[in-house]
Amino acid sequence: MKISDTKRLERLHDRYMNGGLDRRAFLGLTAAAAASVGLSMPWMGRALAAVTEVRFDGWGGTVQDAIDKYAFQPYTKKTGIKVVQGTFGDEDEIITKIKTSKPGDFQVIHSSGVNYYIKYVNAGMTSEINEANIPNLANVLQPMIEPFRKLTPKLSAVPYDYGTTGIAYNTTVITPDEAKEKGVGLLYDKKYAGKIGGYSDMTTRVWYAALATGQDPNNIKDMDTIWAKVRETRDLAKKFWSSGAELMDLLSKGEIVVTDAWSGRVAALQDQGHPIGYLDPAGSYAWMEDMLILKGSPMAESEELINFMLDPATSIAVAEGQSYPPSLDPTKVKLTDKIEKLPAFDKTGTMKSLTFADPTYWANNEDAWTKQWNRISKGA
Repeated sequence: MKISDTKRLERLHDRYMNGGLDRRAFLGLTAAAAASVGLSMPWMGRALAAVTEVRFDGWGGTVQDAIDKYAFQPYTKKTGIKVVQGTFGDEDEIITKIKTSKPGDFQVIHSSGVNYYIKYVNAGMTSEINEANIPNLANVLQPMIEPFRKLTPKLSAVPYDYGTTGIAYNTTVITPDEAKEKGVGLLYDKKYAGKIGGYSDMTTRVWYAALATGQDPNNIKDMDTIWAKVRETRDLAKKFWSSGAELMDLLSKGEIVVTDAWSGRVAALQDQGHPIGYLDPAGSYAWMEDMLILKGSPMAESEELINFMLDPATSIAVAEGQSYPPSLDPTKVKLTDKIEKLPAFDKTGTMKSLTFADPTYWANNEDAWTKQWNRISKGA
């Protein structure tokens, strides 16, 4: 059956909105098809208009400040395309907003690696990147790319940085020797009751409870002891923090003296002169972050932006500014002394020294564990 010209244009539009065509190809095919038959569709005026901005949503604070200063501002100066920015403290929060929005309202997300990538993929929110438009992808660590490609052979996201959630402690109260001796036990030390903090996140709470009870966080055998340990932390804690900015505020003001913490935020506090030490205990929770392009985004411009961000000079400047190692392969790209001294940095490029969450294992347990964590966090 012959497809009508209107239907053909609609299909081209759907492919573009779903990431199946980059903008340049879409514009060429649409303009040619429409001109040949004299058709105009309601969306054509918007689609054919030049893209003047790309939407980005990230973690705010020192991390986003560095990305803005060293990547977005130079990108806008070079291309004339403005990066409109939003922030979130919890990625589940932004996912909820995306689900109730139109395709294209949200475009590029500074996302939390494979554990969240699987959520976007399963929800049908992802695009399909044309890797030829991101030549700087060649410099990205293969061990960071491989977990994404296992889920989707054609990528919707590009790894950008990584870090650990280790233990931060106030060195005027806790000595490095005490921290090293007690390790994970610091988070459960009654000596510091009312001065303990923690991230208000199910994964972090369960992960550290597993370490504290001698279990493998990627193969937990006894959940009853896990939840008992989570309750123990809850009862000792002054507060569970919900953003990097809040973490830094609590530590810098001395309101808490020990907490699990993001390595880069601790490095930023140290750079500011605060007496904060950092320890990655055995099995410390390692994670990576990526730049994810959502369905309905202007693909060519989003890809161009990410390629610009992955330029070695840009990526290194961002890494130094946000205090997280970049996804660049140190065997291919010469990194700076400052980056090589950052917590979590892996000089081998293999990532074998870091322990990441098994995305399938955690995805299979997430719903049940999140419900239980929500109950416990409210006092159950």
